[in-house]
Amino acid sequence: MRKLLPAIVAVAVALAFSLWALPRLPDQVATHWGLSGQPDDWSSRTFAALFFPGMMLVLTAVFAFLPRIDPLRRNYEVHGSTYWALVNSVVVFMVLVHVAVLGNGLGWPIPMGRVAPAGVGALFVLIGNLMTRMRPNWFMGIRTPWTLSSERVWRKTHRVGGYAFMAGGLLMILIAFVSGPRLVPLLLGVVGVIVLWPVVYSYLEWRKEQEEAGQRVGGSAGQRDH
Repeated sequence: MRKLLPAIVAVAVALAFSLWALPRLPDQVATHWGLSGQPDDWSSRTFAALFFPGMMLVLTAVFAFLPRIDPLRRNYEVHGSTYWALVNSVVVFMVLVHVAVLGNGLGWPIPMGRVAPAGVGALFVLIGNLMTRMRPNWFMGIRTPWTLSSERVWRKTHRVGGYAFMAGGLLMILIAFVSGPRLVPLLLGVVGVIVLWPVVYSYLEWRKEQEEAGQRVGGSAGQRDH
């Protein structure tokens, strides 16, 4: 319970803010924004006020349960603090988004088209900082067939991926303040690189490891023949 204290406090804050904001919200509240930064979907004020706190509560419970069913749960003894830091960060980030959405509905001057990418960028920086400490598991990190097949590939991929997430997150924060038609393609390009590069790198490192293992086996066999 103590490990999830920040997440529990975040859920309580989100619910308290919802109860305060509910009677002050209009009947319809913008709850989704397109890449242009303009709202393109609305929900009832009750749904807008209660959806995020409910989802945060469910996610907190799920995150608390996942380590118990992870086939690699022994690694949580090493990186447990990293896992809980990531869980708490995601839930706290969600309460900030929740406050921004309801604040926008209350008429606060919140530029969601800038706040959202900047917030995601900050979260990516934090995730990148935590990534180098992650150990193989089935629920956190860059889980590809190649990272899960080799602890060495996992370690190298998460070091590179951590740098990519931090650099990409900083770029997203900067891009958030770029106006005009350049905003969307720049954001999509950064996210694409952040997502795809660690996956490609994990495959290349795995293939390199396999080739080196094959050379060692071939060399050993040649020595025995002589």
